[in-house]
Amino acid sequence: MTILIDQPELDRQEEKVSSETNGLVLDAGFQVPKDGFMAPEINSFGNSFRDYGAESERQKSVEEFYRINHINQTYDFVKKMREAYGKLDRVEMSIWECCELLNDVIDDSDPDLDEPQIEHLLQTAEAIRKDYPNEDWLHLTALIHDLGKVLLHPSFGGLPQWAVVGDTFPVGCAFDEVNVHHKYFKENPDYYNHKYNTKNGIYSEGCGLNNVMMSWGHDDYMYLVAKENKTTLPPAALFTIRYHSFYPLHKHGAYKHLMNEEDADNMKWLHIFNKYDLYSKSKVRIDVEKVKPYYLSLIEKYFPPKLRW
Repeated sequence: MTILIDQPELDRQEEKVSSETNGLVLDAGFQVPKDGFMAPEINSFGNSFRDYGAESERQKSVEEFYRINHINQTYDFVKKMREAYGKLDRVEMSIWECCELLNDVIDDSDPDLDEPQIEHLLQTAEAIRKDYPNEDWLHLTALIHDLGKVLLHPSFGGLPQWAVVGDTFPVGCAFDEVNVHHKYFKENPDYYNHKYNTKNGIYSEGCGLNNVMMSWGHDDYMYLVAKENKTTLPPAALFTIRYHSFYPLHKHGAYKHLMNEEDADNMKWLHIFNKYDLYSKSKVRIDVEKVKPYYLSLIEKYFPPKLRW
């Protein structure tokens, strides 16, 4: 069974309903409580979110991460990783077991958080659940969107951080200048390859993102896991999982020439999701045991008991 969902009406202006009526604000076509999630102005380190220029020890390590990432994420490397990990022959386990594996994982590319990843998953999911209580598929998408970071775990080969996390971008075409720390792409062999260094590269305009090879990492891996294990989550969920780190597109509007109509429709959901993914990061802890039964029920609804990873 595949769940079909209505697209949110994002193009209309935000309507505000007075407290004399029902006290709701319409956000991206959905009714949201006035006391719903509000994006904070600073992260847990006291800096603006995604501020890659702020001076701090954390920022220095983040920049070094992107230097190595941009040098090594070539078209040939991505193709090799997709072939190797697309076999899904590492282990069999449930979604929740995978969540628990993330307890020891910290994302070195993230300037906004240094907490274990399971904290971020639950923060994101619970924030969305509060504002969109009827979109249970979106709650589960939030919970599982970063599960691909188990690639960092020894049982999955213990891949280096640069091959798992960070902003994603297409390979096989020119690296757009909006990419974080773009200067380091000049050390990537593809930067000088005439086959790959034009605007379209090996692709054609409007070909659709599904036909575009993205830099390898947890996004694409979790997309493959969900898809090949026959999840019944809607296409918008798989799109969100696959492209939630594609900030050059959904934040800066780069690479739009590669999108098709289906991508444009799904982008509406990704924009909704992104607010919670980015701004829900905090030091506030979630009571895991309290919320666990709810998310286990969603996992049972949309996934088989055991998945191939």
